[in-house]
Amino acid sequence: MEPAQGNWGLLLRSRVVLTFFGVAKVIAIANQKGGVGKTTTAINLAASVAANDLRVLLIDLDPQGNSTTGLGVPKGEGRPTSYHVITGQVSAKDAVVATECEGLQLLPADKNLVAANIDLVDRDSRESCLRTVIQELRSDYDFIFIDCPPALDLLTLNALVAADSVLIPIQCEFFALEGISQLIDTIELIRTSFSHDLKIQGILLTMFDDRTVLARQVAEDLKDFFGDEVLKTVIPRSIRLAEAPSYGKPILLYDPRSKGAESYIRLAKEILENEQQQRQSAPSFG
Repeated sequence: MEPAQGNWGLLLRSRVVLTFFGVAKVIAIANQKGGVGKTTTAINLAASVAANDLRVLLIDLDPQGNSTTGLGVPKGEGRPTSYHVITGQVSAKDAVVATECEGLQLLPADKNLVAANIDLVDRDSRESCLRTVIQELRSDYDFIFIDCPPALDLLTLNALVAADSVLIPIQCEFFALEGISQLIDTIELIRTSFSHDLKIQGILLTMFDDRTVLARQVAEDLKDFFGDEVLKTVIPRSIRLAEAPSYGKPILLYDPRSKGAESYIRLAKEILENEQQQRQSAPSFG
C-alpha cells in the first residue's frame, strides 16, 4: 500500500515488529447488530495492519459484499467467491484476489453467499467448514480478518469457530448493549461445545462523538460493563470514513490526513502491540 502521506509520521511511529510464528492470527469482526461500523472496521483495520509490512487477508463473509466493494473489487464478474470456497467448490487460493493496498488480499463475497446458510445445513461439521479452509491459508499470512454478516447465523458461527479471537465493534448509542449479551452467550457456547478457546480481541467503540453527553455516558457504561476488554482506541464519527467505501478505497488511501485514518492507524498499533505482548508471554517449547 502506498504510504498515507498525511499520516506517514504516525504510521512510522506506529509500526510494531512482530515475532512471526509461521501461522496467521485469525480475528473475526462480529456484531449481529447492523450499522455499528463492522465492515468499515474490517476494511480499514486490515489495510492499516498491512501497512505495517505484514501479509493480511480479509475474508468477506457477508452476503452484502460491502468489504468487497469497499476495497474496489467488482462483484458479479463470474469470479469465485467465499461462497464457492466455504461450500468446497473451489480452493481458497484460487479465489483470493489482490487489492490496491500492498500486502492486503481479499476473499470476496457477493449475494450468492446467502445460499451457504442452506447449503451447509446438512453437512457434517457444518460449523467448521471455514476453519478447514483457513487451515490451508494460515501459513501464507500474518493476519486473517473475517468480516461477518450482521446476524448470528451459520456463516457467523463458522467465522467464530475458525477464529482465534473476536473483535466486537459497538456504536456509542442508547441501545449499544442490546443484543451484545446474545453474542457473548454464543462465544461461551462455542468455547464449551467445540472446546475452542475463542478469546475476545476487544470491544471497539465506533461512531463516537465526544460533543454529546449520550456518547460519553454510553462509553463509560461500556467500560464499566466490559472493563479492560474495551480497547483504548475509539473510532470517531466521520463523514470521510463513510465516503471512502463508495470510492473503493480504505481511508488510508482515500483521505490519509483525516481523523478516521489516524484512528485506524492507532487501532492497528494497539492490536499489534497486544499481540506482541501475548506472543512474548506465551510458553516456549524447545
